[in-house]
Amino acid sequence: MDLLQVVVLAVVQGVTEFLPISSSAHLILVSHLAGWPDQGLAFDVAVHLGSLVAVTAYFRRELWGFADSAIHLRQDAATALLAKVAVATLPVVVAGFLFKGWIETEVRSTEIIAAATITFALALWWADRRGSAERDEHSLTLVQAGLIGVAQTLALVPGTSRAGVTIMAALLLGLSREVAARFAFLLAIPAIAGAALLSAVDATGGGRPLPWDDLVLGFGLSGLCAYACIAAFVALVQRTGMTPYVLYRIALGVVLLLFA
Repeated sequence: MDLLQVVVLAVVQGVTEFLPISSSAHLILVSHLAGWPDQGLAFDVAVHLGSLVAVTAYFRRELWGFADSAIHLRQDAATALLAKVAVATLPVVVAGFLFKGWIETEVRSTEIIAAATITFALALWWADRRGSAERDEHSLTLVQAGLIGVAQTLALVPGTSRAGVTIMAALLLGLSREVAARFAFLLAIPAIAGAALLSAVDATGGGRPLPWDDLVLGFGLSGLCAYACIAAFVALVQRTGMTPYVLYRIALGVVLLLFA
């Protein structure tokens, strides 16, 4: 990979991972426009680890609260929220294990990614208009957390956007935009960690030397961009709503269809 490809793909990954606009759709579009070869699994792992470090750093207080409550066996709000995150994570673990092969071979075409980008843009707009925005994450029941987790499984289809579909489900359950975004980003921690671990196993199986300079640069740029996007999105989403992201996704889907 040349330096420009490393920088652009790392920035695109970091910026789009936590916005409800589909990182996979952007990576495909950028590669089409630039005519770049596939960046490889090792680079994918590096930029996703950068995003993981960013979201972990942003939620460091919450994660410390989870650990402290678990160590001291306290039954408090942190323990309850950790249980909801665990319940919401379980469906995507099961679905990823059962359908990994099918997803990698059958639903990665540009047409499907474009269709998912547009379809779930409209679904996100509808949820934003319909949501009551009266609840916080502590008012969720375990069953409702599970429903958000079921929605997250749809993000296994590229173009859906993991952040977008989990925010959509949270809005429909009455969470405010800011709270929906925060809960979706908390769910990203185990989701990204699991996906990165699986990809790392595949990436190290070829026995080829790794381009460490590219990996380290991609990791750092992705992490910095991801942290900035998380902070900005959480701070602004209550005022901006989902409409700007919906319109952007529809435009992106149309462009992808033209390329297809």
